[in-house]
Amino acid sequence: MGNQSKFIIDGHLDLAMNALEWNRDLKTTVQHIRDREAGMTDKLDRGKGVVSLPELRKGKIGLVVATQIARVVEPGSTLPGWHSPEQAWAQSQGQLAWYKTMEQQGEMIQIADRSQLEKHLRLWEDDDIADAGKPVGFILSLEGADSLVDLSYLEKAYGDGLRALGPAHYGPGRYAGGTGTTGPLNGKGIELLKEMDRLHMILDVTHLTDEAFWQAMKLYKGPVWASHHNCRSLVQHQRQLTDDQIKVLIERNAVIGGALDVWMLTNGWVRGVSDPVKDGVPLAALVDHYDHICQLAGNCNHIALGTDLDGMYGKEQSPYDLETIADVQQLDGLLQQRGYSDAAIQQVFHGNWLRILRDAWR
Repeated sequence: MGNQSKFIIDGHLDLAMNALEWNRDLKTTVQHIRDREAGMTDKLDRGKGVVSLPELRKGKIGLVVATQIARVVEPGSTLPGWHSPEQAWAQSQGQLAWYKTMEQQGEMIQIADRSQLEKHLRLWEDDDIADAGKPVGFILSLEGADSLVDLSYLEKAYGDGLRALGPAHYGPGRYAGGTGTTGPLNGKGIELLKEMDRLHMILDVTHLTDEAFWQAMKLYKGPVWASHHNCRSLVQHQRQLTDDQIKVLIERNAVIGGALDVWMLTNGWVRGVSDPVKDGVPLAALVDHYDHICQLAGNCNHIALGTDLDGMYGKEQSPYDLETIADVQQLDGLLQQRGYSDAAIQQVFHGNWLRILRDAWR
């Protein structure tokens, strides 16, 4: 691959969740992580992970939007989660501690403003330094706001470098309902958006209900993105964006990160039953979603990568021609085959994310 590879920004990875809840040493190779998990059955993706820090470097994925994630669940919920906001906050702080430790080890580096961003880009553009020796940059995002015990905790989190936030995840949330639910933002969710606006944060609309999405579009004044989202017109599920939602995101100059969880790339996928090879989902399936968004936009300014390749699944639910996250470099050739210019591919790989970040951090 070498220096022919293009620099990539991945708009959504759950690295700390994997380190803490999956007990994965992400400093090591994907193969080493798989070997350590041989014979384990507590999670569907044991022994099938595709993400580690060396694989990110190998794929020239030098900057990621990395999450903190900790859900609060009510009694009787079938979703995994914590039984109080205080426990969820503590979990999110453990995840932050992992990122900070990776920084101290030189494995990663936090990016929280424009000057840090430009300095990090210069490092990754320097071909005299081997990519294997460069730290992976991370921009901190909170997936689901449940762990914010109250609104004062948002400013604390901002002080620790939190720059993007998605109010919801799966199921009912303390600030907003997420995937699988209906209904608008609650009163606390509306206050959360106002506080995010005050702090000039990026709103991630991923996982919002349709009602909450439209409400957020009216209420939120600041920058918006959809970190890991595909198209509902191609895959019928509320987790995906409708054409009307895509159009309003385009109007807002937002960026939509294409997700590689195959149930978001094809209809009728059954978790734990369907098979990526037999049920036929290659990496090229993502380009269908890109094409659709580009047709609605009339340009390539709003598509990017938000792979979510470590989001509680692995090879069993990834495109069949992807062995590790480094293989997203194959999208270069796949996009060329579909007629995307080199300049357009650069936009998809990093340029569009950079535009929204530079604009947000003026």
